[in-house]
Amino acid sequence: MSHGVDLEGRKPALTPQVGGVLGTLVNWQAKINSYVLFVSMLALLAACLVLTLSVVMRYFLKLPTDWQDEVSVFLLIGAVFMCAAFVQSERGHIGISALEGFFSPAANRLRLLFCDIASLAFCTFFTYKTWSMLHEAVVEGQTTSSTWGPPLWIPYGLMAAGMTLLCIQMLLQILIALKTKGEAN
Repeated sequence: MSHGVDLEGRKPALTPQVGGVLGTLVNWQAKINSYVLFVSMLALLAACLVLTLSVVMRYFLKLPTDWQDEVSVFLLIGAVFMCAAFVQSERGHIGISALEGFFSPAANRLRLLFCDIASLAFCTFFTYKTWSMLHEAVVEGQTTSSTWGPPLWIPYGLMAAGMTLLCIQMLLQILIALKTKGEAN
């Protein structure tokens, strides 16, 4: 079960328990999200270390660096895109919670379902585009324009993988909403 934390420290359930194949998929996605979150935390720490090392090398040792900006950007891109599914599982993305008080619980469930479907439509298109960019980068051997010139398939691959996980997370949340709505009627 997915949980968030409110201002009082309570942890309300965001995802109801489901069984069967859907429950298994939800559990797998939660495990993947947890693993990706841990790796992304390491990537953020690595980006901090790379930038700190760069400052030390340039200002104290007078050694130029031409790789640190791209490495840190690649690490940050990976951390941001790969964590998107975890953030969605916690409903941590920007939402219009001010409207929540104006609607009944049933209307709020419909509002969330509509937002999830609209978000999934956008994210599916974005995911398609990231996979297209990844394919082009691999086929054409694209690299950055710096003197170091790392391959662009690295950030594009991280974007595509992260967006794919986000779409799967949204799809699971939509299926759960439809399943629990059907069971409530």
